Amino acid sequence: MTTNPAHPAEHSWQIFLIFLRLGLTSFGGPVAHLGYFREEFVNRRRWLSEKSYADLVALCQFLPGPASSQVGMALGLTRGGYPGVVAAWCGFTLPSAMLLIAFALGLNAWGEALPGGVLDGLKIVAVAVVAQAVWGMGRNLCPDTPRISLMLAATCLVLLMHNPLAQVAVIVIAGLLGTWLFTPPADTEHEALPVAVSRRAGSLWLTLFAVLLLGLPLLAGAFASQTLALVDAFYRSGSLVFGGGHVVLPLLQAEVVPPGWVDNNTFLAGYGAAQAVPGPLFTFAAYLGASMNSAPSGWLGGLIALLAIFLPSFLLIAGALPFWEALRRRRRVQAALMGINAAVVGLLLAALYDPVWTSAIHDPADFALALAALIALTRWKMPAWLVVLGCGVIGIVI
Repeated sequence: MTTNPAHPAEHSWQIFLIFLRLGLTSFGGPVAHLGYFREEFVNRRRWLSEKSYADLVALCQFLPGPASSQVGMALGLTRGGYPGVVAAWCGFTLPSAMLLIAFALGLNAWGEALPGGVLDGLKIVAVAVVAQAVWGMGRNLCPDTPRISLMLAATCLVLLMHNPLAQVAVIVIAGLLGTWLFTPPADTEHEALPVAVSRRAGSLWLTLFAVLLLGLPLLAGAFASQTLALVDAFYRSGSLVFGGGHVVLPLLQAEVVPPGWVDNNTFLAGYGAAQAVPGPLFTFAAYLGASMNSAPSGWLGGLIALLAIFLPSFLLIAGALPFWEALRRRRRVQAALMGINAAVVGLLLAALYDPVWTSAIHDPADFALALAALIALTRWKMPAWLVVLGCGVIGIVI
């Protein structure tokens, strides 16, 4: 596999165009994105083998952050080096980010002119989307009684302890319990991944990740800078999300709603709108940055929040790739991940109740619309953007 192309600028441009097409057409969430990537890069372009792709997906599911975006970053990195990862991320991420920033600005400018039912419908569809994510993730990540019990405990702790640090504590405790409770399946034969990063560079990226994670809260506390506080909040959220894009919902809600940066109705309306655009769900951060009640906001705030929430993913991918072959064989690490995955389902279940359900469902008509949206997504297999549009229209009526 080529990692140092003869014409890196041209090669990066080609990578950008490939991922731009995916960023414009990839509806359906992270699982669907991984399917699009497999078809494009394994079957069609043959950038890597089926087994190498499976190993790459395993790495990205092991790391915190948005799995599908991280797979895209890793593909760009292994194919085109550092310019390739930038090209892949821009192509896949910017279309939905631009759409959500534009939606935030439009909501801010003309929100009073919109029928109230539109925002109600967007909040209601968020109930269906999160419920679908909880059910799907629960079936895959909590298949037995110990993991279901761990999920239940995580849900109760997060609901009873109204503190953002409680979510981090639950993830850490679940990982420790996982090493004691679970026995991962025996490792199978695998292929080594093509790596375009040295171990020394990987160590530097991982060190930078840890320095920012620990240092940004200290800087934000020492200096009265809204921009620094914004970067800290979104960087931390991007660093602590295990289990996919939907799990970022409770973390971001705890970061931006209690301080008054974004009101809860605006938060949930944007989360509903995020289901109607292609690309990664983490671009919801761009909407929140653009919706801030204090500067930076608008396009600048959206771009700052977008870069801050995705930066941990780049640092972790570039840092972990050189060490993944050795790390993935450690059974204690695999067992810890089993516990963490069960806990993040509990975090998402808690978020389904508060703030999603409590803010959106107020009467029988709201419940009926949420149930219809859930059936449309899960049984009728309707695309998410169409369900969002339908709920917005029906919200006006009811």
